[in-house]
Amino acid sequence: MSGGVDSSVAALLLHGEGHDVTGVFIKVWQPDFIPCTAEDDRKDAMRVAARLGIPFQTFNFEKEYKTAVIDYLIAEYKAGRTPNPDVMCNREIKFGAFLREAKRQGADAIATGHYARIHESGPRSQESQFHLLAGIDKNKDQSYFLYTLGQDELAHTLFPIGEYTKLQVRAIAEKAGLPTAQKKDSQGLCFIGKLDMKEFLARFLPRAEGAVQDRNGKIIGTHDGAHYYTVGQRHGFAVRAESASQSPYYVVAKDSATNTLTVSHTPSQKTDGAVTLQSVSWTSAIPQSNRKYTARMRYRQPLMPCFVHAGKANNARVQFLKSPGLIPSGQALVVYDGTECIGGGTIR
Repeated sequence: MSGGVDSSVAALLLHGEGHDVTGVFIKVWQPDFIPCTAEDDRKDAMRVAARLGIPFQTFNFEKEYKTAVIDYLIAEYKAGRTPNPDVMCNREIKFGAFLREAKRQGADAIATGHYARIHESGPRSQESQFHLLAGIDKNKDQSYFLYTLGQDELAHTLFPIGEYTKLQVRAIAEKAGLPTAQKKDSQGLCFIGKLDMKEFLARFLPRAEGAVQDRNGKIIGTHDGAHYYTVGQRHGFAVRAESASQSPYYVVAKDSATNTLTVSHTPSQKTDGAVTLQSVSWTSAIPQSNRKYTARMRYRQPLMPCFVHAGKANNARVQFLKSPGLIPSGQALVVYDGTECIGGGTIR
């Protein structure tokens, strides 16, 4: 229970179904230079637990979060890639450390407030198979961030609000008189809240002025460190007056070795539509190379048709049928078969 409305309603629904529910607040590392809201969130979660009449605990995963999420985030930006910390947080903390501790304490499953669904297929074989499905609410679907979940995680996880829309979730909370019913959704880095990423990174990665160039190699401005920027970004760097335009410039490439950003008015790259993945994870089965799937490289990006060629050593090659636009190295590419999220990997 994060102290938000989604996990509050997840607990409410399970409690109403007769499950033996314990509310858990996960305490994670927070930098001392950012106002800490964790205690307020924890108190909100406690109020909901008290309202429902369920036990409440706090699990401290500060060390695990700092190592698995924050240190990873900084290392990836330093290497010139743009990571997805929410994917790592889900894999290592919520469905890693939290699930392990819950099992150790005798829990049959964990439940979260994610907008996603799990379907258990009927057995022809001796064991059931679990499938990760997108949430009913397309605007809130969070399956993109959950693609690393495997069969063991899915078998011990419940997503109670996956069949509901956000409006329905708030209505349920309001009707039940939950104190979080109208609480605003959290924004920013997982568990850290409102956060300017560039400001955060500047505390760990020194500023280093570099050149901004156009596609022809002409220097048209400056920036304060290539590691602060992501492909597709369209602000945060200075362009000389003579190169200024009413049309925005987009970062289309960055070179950490030379500390250079390449920008263009057109947010696209010359590509044959092929994207290479590493650290690949498939939720239920390896995709078939002759079958058409869809995929996205950013959260809420429209799904694009593609073929998937799973390789060895956790690598894969995704061939889009049309140019996918800017390819953000370090981000997650997630593959779907209809509404089922079948897995994905990190863009290399």
